[in-house]
Amino acid sequence: MGIKIYYTTVTASRTVKSQQAEVMRILDSKSIQYELVDISVGCEVRDEMRSKAGNPTAVPPQLFNEDQYCGNYEMFSVAVEEDTVEQFLKLA
Repeated sequence: MGIKIYYTTVTASRTVKSQQAEVMRILDSKSIQYELVDISVGCEVRDEMRSKAGNPTAVPPQLFNEDQYCGNYEMFSVAVEEDTVEQFLKLA
């Protein structure tokens, strides 16, 4: 599968929870399939996300097409507003 969302099931941040839920809701509404990668299962998964994103302090949600970094929630949100989600996810 192409699109991967790095997210977490363990967070005290309401912002992170709502951002993750919104990304999934929008992708579902556009019938875009994705794979969820839970960074809370171990530090190595979180570190992998941060390494791939090129940001040592990156927090979920982070979006990838395979191993190619697409962006974070803020970048995704801009793509939604501009109706360029498929281009953002490198699907078009």
